[in-house]
Amino acid sequence: MAGADPRGETDASAAQPSSTPALPDAPHGDGHARQGKAALIVGAIGVVFGDIGTSPFYAMREALAHSRSGGQAELAVLGVVSLVFWALILVVTLKYVVFLMKADNKGEGGTLSLMALAQHAIGRRSALIFLLGVCGAALFYGDGIITPAVSVLGAVEGLKDAPGLAGRVDGFILPIAAGILIGLFLIQSRGTASMARWFGPLTTVWFLILGGLGIYHIFDDVSILRALSPHYGVLFLIDNGFLGFVILGSVFLAVTGAEALYADMGHFGKAPIRQGWLFFVLPCLTLNYLGQGGLVLSDRAAAENPFWMMVPEFAYWPVFVVATIAAIIASQAVITGAFSVTQQAVQLGLLPRISILNTSESQSGQIFVPAVNMMLMVGVLFLLAMFQTSSNLAAAYGIAVTGAMFVDSLLAWFVVRRLWKWSLPLSLAVLTPFLALDLVFLTSNLLKIPQGAWFPLVMGAGLLIVMWTWVRGTQILTAKTRKDSLPLTDLIEMLRARPPHRAPGTAIFLTSDPDVAPVALMHNLKHNKVLHEKNVILTVRTTDRPRVPEDKRIQIDPISDDFKKLTIYYGFMEQPNVPKALGVCRRQGLKFDIMSTSFFLGRRSVVPSAQQGMPLWQDRLYIFLMRNAANPTDFFHIPPGRVVELGAQVSV
Repeated sequence: MAGADPRGETDASAAQPSSTPALPDAPHGDGHARQGKAALIVGAIGVVFGDIGTSPFYAMREALAHSRSGGQAELAVLGVVSLVFWALILVVTLKYVVFLMKADNKGEGGTLSLMALAQHAIGRRSALIFLLGVCGAALFYGDGIITPAVSVLGAVEGLKDAPGLAGRVDGFILPIAAGILIGLFLIQSRGTASMARWFGPLTTVWFLILGGLGIYHIFDDVSILRALSPHYGVLFLIDNGFLGFVILGSVFLAVTGAEALYADMGHFGKAPIRQGWLFFVLPCLTLNYLGQGGLVLSDRAAAENPFWMMVPEFAYWPVFVVATIAAIIASQAVITGAFSVTQQAVQLGLLPRISILNTSESQSGQIFVPAVNMMLMVGVLFLLAMFQTSSNLAAAYGIAVTGAMFVDSLLAWFVVRRLWKWSLPLSLAVLTPFLALDLVFLTSNLLKIPQGAWFPLVMGAGLLIVMWTWVRGTQILTAKTRKDSLPLTDLIEMLRARPPHRAPGTAIFLTSDPDVAPVALMHNLKHNKVLHEKNVILTVRTTDRPRVPEDKRIQIDPISDDFKKLTIYYGFMEQPNVPKALGVCRRQGLKFDIMSTSFFLGRRSVVPSAQQGMPLWQDRLYIFLMRNAANPTDFFHIPPGRVVELGAQVSV
């Protein structure tokens, strides 16, 4: 996972989980401890559970619609509610809340974090682990596009059953949903810190509404409580035969968003997320699905749209407004998650440098990625135009989430075996049921490829090709650079024998391979015939940990009187800031006056080659990615007036 500079010599930044020292992270728990437990739980409810909180819009409806009786048989209602409830227990509670949240990477979760932890666990780079991590990240972007579309559209479709509007607003549903989503993406650049404080309370109100509606309708037919027994789900699957297997894909819609429990763990800590789920969110969701089932048992016509038909007429508009707000919050959480995953992917060398902007001076996690924001907005609008209803979108939804969950289970294998040192029988006993469950849901959702599941697969495959091309091209370019370069120690000996003219000041040469002479240094000697009094070979490394404490940020290795190696370490969730890191060097006796220091970057002009490396089309894709990568000066926050770029041409 080396990260060569696409636009220059090497990007000075590489993900090196196997070769960098094991660095401790800055403590995470302090920020959590300073906040009240109740405030953390409410905050987690707003950010972590927004996606799963919008599933009642469509999960029950879709599962009933696909049953053999169309939701008209009693067994269908009891069976669907039973399957939904036990999916919440097995997938969300046992797999994520109880098990996977133990596999944290210094407090952080998510597929890429788990990938880095797995790499660290086995102590070397693994192509399999890398491929799994890339697949998980690619599928996450598919989830990031579908979630806003299906959540907001599912809420806005409530207008179809609004008092006095039935049948009169069908043509306006899509434009209203599109308008809300466009507005949501347009405000991303302003940051969401000012609004985020309301996410928790508003989503808490939404879950209370879900639970209240459920209690209200459970009494329509209290026999729905029988659905808490798993045998009704089993009987329903047997009764529907192969169709029951297909229905599982719709049942899975009830647990979409479960991966957010794991991915957002670092923001709130394990305890608030676990408590919020077990004592608030799970009971509210269970009550709501039981209420939907009770309503359908008492009125079979309600199977057509059980959620909105359970809303009393006197409360319809307040519920509709809060539902729309909840859908927007759920979408916001996924968008923010896509920004965070992009930052991690760039730091880990899976994607080229991308412009990442901070939207808050006080909160480091508040970032905005313009390119990703635009990609998500175009993708969401494309989905709305193509699928047009939440029912159609639901077919495309599950495959991205089930795929990401399956990847999490596979990566967990390396953690439990190599890091936790579990025995083979224990590892198999714990992970096999989870893998089997993931495979069942994944296969069921694959059957929906003709109905729309092809979209996240195509998108994921495209992103996989992009990431693989970037990583492979970077490896080829790095190898070629090393082959054509002079070892730094040899250059220093040559300079001792034939000293060049010396210029006052300090020169910093950025490179990802500190053992060879940087191209910029060679060109400076060749064309300008000058060597600065002090020369620093600077390399930025990305560790397999989320964050690196300031006292472990830098490592200085003297080479000679004129040269020093400086390595700056960042976690994969941090943004590099070279001038700030140079300030830390003062504590170790290496002082920099940033305004009298020159930064030298080697910029390579890459040309495709059909005779070596990757196929020609992949060469061209790699070159396209390089040309559109963010400028290293901006990415590393180096003062532009202090940068000197020297170029060369190379083929890949």
